[in-house]
Amino acid sequence: MCGRFSFNIPKEEVEQQFDVVLNQNLRESYNIAPTQHAYVITNENIQKLQYITWGLIPYWSNDGKNTGRLINARKEGIGGKPSFRIPIRKRRCIVLADSFYEWRRQGVEKIPYRISLKSGEALAMAGVWDVWFKNDYAIKSFSIITTPANKEMESVHNRMPVLFTEKELRTKWLSDIDLATTQAMLRTAEDDILNIYRISQKLNSPKNNMAELHQEVAEPPTLFD
Repeated sequence: MCGRFSFNIPKEEVEQQFDVVLNQNLRESYNIAPTQHAYVITNENIQKLQYITWGLIPYWSNDGKNTGRLINARKEGIGGKPSFRIPIRKRRCIVLADSFYEWRRQGVEKIPYRISLKSGEALAMAGVWDVWFKNDYAIKSFSIITTPANKEMESVHNRMPVLFTEKELRTKWLSDIDLATTQAMLRTAEDDILNIYRISQKLNSPKNNMAELHQEVAEPPTLFD
């Protein structure tokens, strides 16, 4: 699962890593939550950065409401799910972030962790998007595709986003490919590429959105420390 992520990437870095030309300042956020907006690059226009809603609203939705229930799309069976059947074939995207967050349960507590790439590069998370129309009003939205966790992530959670760390994979994902090729790309990230550390439980509230959420918090000592 991926329930929160952050975006704090310099404009120049986004342009260089993702081959887009930006004419606007980018909005940073340290706590992007479901139903909020985030930056994506879609197969509709691979040179444009779009700012759309997190939580897929299927084109066939009756009311166009974003309930936040479709923030993630499990790779298993994605080709047959009603909400994702068309998007995985026709509407793929890359979701940009500098890190994502996950929680580890400790008794009744939920302990948050920040996950980023050891390389320091921006994250390119595999996603699907859709557009809902009514009376000339349109809402674009997206979902992040998840896969079983790699070795590093298993200590925190059993799921993680599909990550494209190579430019060639990002280009291929946004190209005209068939379903079999698409599904073959939905692989768990290799081991030993992630930086994972505990952060403040202030992250648990979407109302908190500040740089402090990126700061490491020490793990409590154990009986044997």
